[in-house]
Amino acid sequence: DGAAHLWTPQSLAAFRQAVQRGDYAKFQEYSRMIDDQSRHLCTLRGLFRFKEAESIPIEEVESVESILKHFVSGAMSLGSLSPEAHNAIALAMNRCGAMSNCGEGGENFERFGTEYNSAIKQVASGRFGVTIDYLGNARDIQIKMAQGAKPGEGGQLPGHKVNDFVARIRHAMPGVTLISPPPHHDIYSIEDLAQLIYDLRNANPEARISVKLVSEPGVGTVAAGVAKAKADVVLISGHDGGTGASPLTSIKYAGLPWELGIAEAQQTLVLNGLRENIKIQVDGQLKTGRDVVIGALLGAEEFGFATTILVCLGCVMMRQCHSNTCPMGVATQDPELRKHFAGKPEYIINFLRFIASEVREHLARLGFHSLEEACGRSDMLETDEAIEFFKTRRLDFSALLRPAQGAGVRFNPARGRTELENFDRRELLNRLKLDGHPETLSLKIANADRTVGTELSGVIVKRFGAAGLPEDTVRIRLEGVAGQSLGAFLAPGVTLELTGEANDYVGKGLSGGKIVIRKPPEADYPAEANVIAGNVIGYGGTSGSIYLNGIAGERFAIRNSGMTLVAEGIGDHGCEYMTGGRVVVLGHVGVNFAAGMTGGLAYVYDEKGHFDLSCNPDGVDLESIAPGSEAEEELKTLIEAHRRETGSVKAAAMLADWEQYRAKFVRIFPVEYRNALKAKGAC
Repeated sequence: DGAAHLWTPQSLAAFRQAVQRGDYAKFQEYSRMIDDQSRHLCTLRGLFRFKEAESIPIEEVESVESILKHFVSGAMSLGSLSPEAHNAIALAMNRCGAMSNCGEGGENFERFGTEYNSAIKQVASGRFGVTIDYLGNARDIQIKMAQGAKPGEGGQLPGHKVNDFVARIRHAMPGVTLISPPPHHDIYSIEDLAQLIYDLRNANPEARISVKLVSEPGVGTVAAGVAKAKADVVLISGHDGGTGASPLTSIKYAGLPWELGIAEAQQTLVLNGLRENIKIQVDGQLKTGRDVVIGALLGAEEFGFATTILVCLGCVMMRQCHSNTCPMGVATQDPELRKHFAGKPEYIINFLRFIASEVREHLARLGFHSLEEACGRSDMLETDEAIEFFKTRRLDFSALLRPAQGAGVRFNPARGRTELENFDRRELLNRLKLDGHPETLSLKIANADRTVGTELSGVIVKRFGAAGLPEDTVRIRLEGVAGQSLGAFLAPGVTLELTGEANDYVGKGLSGGKIVIRKPPEADYPAEANVIAGNVIGYGGTSGSIYLNGIAGERFAIRNSGMTLVAEGIGDHGCEYMTGGRVVVLGHVGVNFAAGMTGGLAYVYDEKGHFDLSCNPDGVDLESIAPGSEAEEELKTLIEAHRRETGSVKAAAMLADWEQYRAKFVRIFPVEYRNALKAKGAC
């Protein structure tokens, strides 16, 4: 007797019987329930109806197999879902010609190149297991800027769901909560987003790049920016989709229906002459063929399914995904509960084929030969006047349903993508042998040369595997000023040595390579007093090392999950959200150091004795370096490596008078990391 919902015991029962038995008649019964319930004021699209049109024979409509290529699964991560559920989704989508989305949080590398490989790899601006190998095994790389269920908010994977397996693929510590703050912590402007798109295109030139946005007022303007930033797809995510782990404030009071977001994105892109450059995708509780066709008429070309796919696999909507107690083994890492998992890929395939069959029937009645023909034809929708409810009387859908500058403007493949013409193709890939033997190359670099070493890294990993090459096999000596994202996703075996300085995002997503930046030998200023690299150095890196013979900007080593970084001073927010790796700072640090840090260790030279005023004390302990301790040995080894790689005068001075300097170092130890080590008996 409460508020009306689309999922009811009756619709759930009919749905399960249909997908498990392959019973299309039962599925149509389910669809009637959903579509009727939708009209009972559950959704905005429930207030629409199709206009009368001259129908065509269904034989003239594109095939089920063709329609399936327009379908994707929603982003649901391995960790949120059990391995069994995650595997089943990937297998089903691959077998029926659709694409699965691995979600934020990496993927088991053993699935790469198999039927279980997820075609869509989500990067969430580049964190939690995003490596060059991961990106190279994608057909579609999705930047998660926002999600419908939690617009403007981050998420998290509770520590009790982070077992050894999940921690390994996410490059984290078992038992440690993985904090996923809002992506606007990482992407401040459309220029930052454009740079990330460029980085990912370099990492895998064959993959599409998509950007996930949430349906909110103004999303059309953001979608236009995404198109100008040269993405291939923009996803508009509706407010009623998402995860069973969403807080009440998101489920009830945030975001908008996808119908509004799709219409705004379509119209804004058309009005700005950008619609032919980019595809529009939609997700958020799509349940029937009618939903898909309405999405197409409003402007979408691809369609995502998530909750319904989980229901196919046995989800009973207990809404306890975050608690690790899913009784059906769908959204849990508990080995005993996972034994209850009874889902099969065939159930998902049946569901998607049924949806495609319904889409064909609707298209035939509307006189369209394909989804592509229906795209943007919002003139074929009208308000359903038969619905009498006092809240609907003042609603005016004319702006929503009016096509922008004519009907049917959609993505045009002939417009194509901008081909890469980068430093790697021009200099590195043409001049390196890449035969596994050591080689060295010396080149000049300018700040217009962005993302140097990234496409090279993708080629190396495809040729030699994720392990890449032995350290220093490919040594590239650069001189000048490097542009954005020097060494992004740099592969093992590649060393970039820059004499000069670099812009932002050095070593973004570092994947095993080494980056050394040192001041020019003729420079007469002290390195420890000179800024040598920009902001956000080493963002989201999983392995490898960065040595900076000078000061770095703000947000140094944020989301580090396995790298070693040494600098001679940094700006604000250092080591934010760090989950692993080692960081050494030989000089001044800005405020808010270690905010959200849950793993790894940092060492800071506290010359004036008030580092505690610069550190965010929530969640970390500060310790001195005891003589003869493991901490002293590790710190000294890292400073020696920095001196060897950069020729640092400051590092040499510290090592020469070690006892005096050691006493002023502070070790930053995350409490969660310590607790996890204690739980494993390692601390």
